[in-house]
Amino acid sequence: MIYSTATVPVNPAGDTPLTREQAWAGLMLKARDARLFLPQGLCTRCDVVEESTTHFVREATIGGADLREIVVFEPGYKVSFFQAGGPREGVIVNELFEDEEGSLQLRFYCYLGLRGRAPGGPEEQAEQAMMDSDKGYRAALLSTLERTRALLAEGRLA
Repeated sequence: MIYSTATVPVNPAGDTPLTREQAWAGLMLKARDARLFLPQGLCTRCDVVEESTTHFVREATIGGADLREIVVFEPGYKVSFFQAGGPREGVIVNELFEDEEGSLQLRFYCYLGLRGRAPGGPEEQAEQAMMDSDKGYRAALLSTLERTRALLAEGRLA
């Protein structure tokens, strides 16, 4: 199994501050259309195919892999991506919270396995190493916040 976690401040010194509502709006927009947040060409399709008041189902092609995810949200707080189809199984979570000093933080964590691969095998080890690297999910959190700020500046995010 793959377990990875990373936490970054939402409002580091020198960056345009985001409110919790703005950071949340960015997370929801990313959940609905990852193409706006991932590097150009990485996500070639991202469609919401079912929707309710507590969750939606999206189908996407990311990195050439077709995915089906059940996206569950706790408004203003947490978005969980349950891997219903694709190369991974398990859950990826993005969570907003205040630290001990009251500063807004964005945390990622996941617990995943690779379908059709040996648990703890070389493929899972490689995936774990990638997630924990400087180009892994910590970088994804930072780029999500950067893109949220850009969308806010463009007037595309309330």
